[in-house]
Amino acid sequence: MLNLERLRTLDALARHGSVSGAAEGLHITTSAVSQQMAKLEREVGQQLLAKNGRGVRLTDAGRLLAEHAARILSQVALAQSDLEAQRGQVVGELRLSAFPTAARGLFPVALAALRSDHPALRVRSCELEPEHAIAGVIRGDLDLAVVLDWYNKPMPLPDGLVKASVLDDPADVALPVGHRLADRDEVDLAEFAEDEWITWGEGEFCHEWLMFTLRSKGIEPVIGHRAAETHTQLGLVAAGLGVCIAPLLGRHPVPEGVVTVPLKQRVRRHVYVVWRADADRRPSIRAAVEALRRAATTLG
Repeated sequence: MLNLERLRTLDALARHGSVSGAAEGLHITTSAVSQQMAKLEREVGQQLLAKNGRGVRLTDAGRLLAEHAARILSQVALAQSDLEAQRGQVVGELRLSAFPTAARGLFPVALAALRSDHPALRVRSCELEPEHAIAGVIRGDLDLAVVLDWYNKPMPLPDGLVKASVLDDPADVALPVGHRLADRDEVDLAEFAEDEWITWGEGEFCHEWLMFTLRSKGIEPVIGHRAAETHTQLGLVAAGLGVCIAPLLGRHPVPEGVVTVPLKQRVRRHVYVVWRADADRRPSIRAAVEALRRAATTLG
């Protein structure tokens, strides 16, 4: 009889690609991973791991069993989801993440509502950029993630995930009060061809969106500064160091010395929540989605 926890360890090894990664994902020690795998090899009577430099790799038998383990664990998650749904109670633990401005703009209201409405539910949250959050949901490290894409650049979702819309988030351009366009009712991106931009980190989805959008307007952007947090970007704008895109979510209060001007293109990003399809019937998932949507309605 195959042991479920040992199959979970094998699945983590296959997903993370290393003993240390599997240990971190499972919140156990590396020695515990090695012990579980040694026991699993004895149970199946085959070698599942082979040395690979300083690390390990799955053997052919290991990869075969890992594929079965992923399907078995998905069925177990589905069974747990169905049992929760039949019980109809919002209980247990819910692990969720959001990108920084969504964590700032949505989590305080949404998580407080969950605690008040469902005291038997334990919620654990963290900040993660969308790409890392989606990977966490796929791996099973997270139950639910608040992510985003832009009106002209959707983010592809892997198979096996379900999503629900939370809000459409309008974005303006943030300018120093002394900027030549600061008193305009609306502006066009093409008018910022000579400006320095304050943007997100290299490789982040929002940074790639901004580069894509500006270049589609024939602008080769001049990047002056990078900052992950909206309020750090706005602080740099207030100091007269450039302009930035300022979505509504999470940007208030706008610091002194900064004005926000709408774009003629009516730029918006779509904020939504994703979870695994095999957890679709969990009442806690549904309760969290509803709480996030209610929190979105409080934004002004």
